[in-house]
Amino acid sequence: MTASKPKSGTASGRLFASRSADELGLREVLYEKRHGVARITLNRPEAYNAYSTGALDELARAFRDAAFDDAVGVIVLTGAGERAFCTGGDVKEYAREYTARPRDYWKYMALFRSFIEAILNTGKPVIARVNGMAVGGGNEVQLACDLTVMAEHAYLKQVGTHVGSVAAGGATQWLPLVVGDKRAREILFLNRPIPAADALEWGLTNWVVPSVRRGEGWVEGATQAESEKALQGADGYRVDLSRLDEFVDALAEALLQSFPECTRYTKQQLNYWKDLAWFGTIRHAQDWLSLHYASWEPLEGMRAFVEKRAPNYRLVRERAASDESPELPWGAPVRTCGGCGAVNLPALHRFCGACGKPLPTEEER
Repeated sequence: MTASKPKSGTASGRLFASRSADELGLREVLYEKRHGVARITLNRPEAYNAYSTGALDELARAFRDAAFDDAVGVIVLTGAGERAFCTGGDVKEYAREYTARPRDYWKYMALFRSFIEAILNTGKPVIARVNGMAVGGGNEVQLACDLTVMAEHAYLKQVGTHVGSVAAGGATQWLPLVVGDKRAREILFLNRPIPAADALEWGLTNWVVPSVRRGEGWVEGATQAESEKALQGADGYRVDLSRLDEFVDALAEALLQSFPECTRYTKQQLNYWKDLAWFGTIRHAQDWLSLHYASWEPLEGMRAFVEKRAPNYRLVRERAASDESPELPWGAPVRTCGGCGAVNLPALHRFCGACGKPLPTEEER
């Protein structure tokens, strides 16, 4: 008997069979595939589309499925709503989970790497549909994508040095490639918002699309004040993302008019410098950031964010100048209790944490 060739969709192809959002177990990510385009939406608008630990795993799963689905030729990544594309990691989760267990931040970074590397390795063009602000890791996510289309009311921003972290999840690696060394330092040291018009001029986005309306008319070149009024629905202004969607749809269709294998290898060749910068630094960053979470800067930065106040930046510098171990909230663990013999007590503590007895003063020591 002559064996017949397996038909498409039979056992030979089930290993990489296409799956739905339900089959992938997605809760914080929306995922749909239609007409050759996969759309992945970070669905946490109540947190300005900050990604949680669970969302990172879901995003990577969705990208992997889109990469393996031969019916998909283009992937669109976006955020839910009109205020935010993505605002990076959930700082409230950071403050609650990772400042208490720095060792777990290493595991978190492994999930983050899986997500970013899924974008790099998908073998298909990925469009960042920037429907609102892209802050911190959100800007790093759009940098990982191949093409970016920004709504005019959106802006980009890094925040690392202001919240006790380092933007080593793509920004320190790729901003110099995209905007040049000096501009990258400006962005990363000052953490100022970059309006859509500047993002276009600097090469951080490919296109900017009008998204602000007043009444029935479109506001071309909307100012920051007009954009804020649109987000608030004030003075007749409003946000309308219909032209953004039209542009992204047309761009996706144009990208589909090419050979998939040639497109995949073109992306691989274009990724050379991005890969070199990423893989040459990210494992070091993963370890350093994990260790850094046990220090004072992230504790103060994350707590200030949660408490909605300005961080006390001067405190760290002042304590360093006076040699008071600014890396740790209560100083270096160098003291010993003369009463109970407890060791490794913080230098700035006045009482023993084990027995409660007063610790000797500087003069007494």
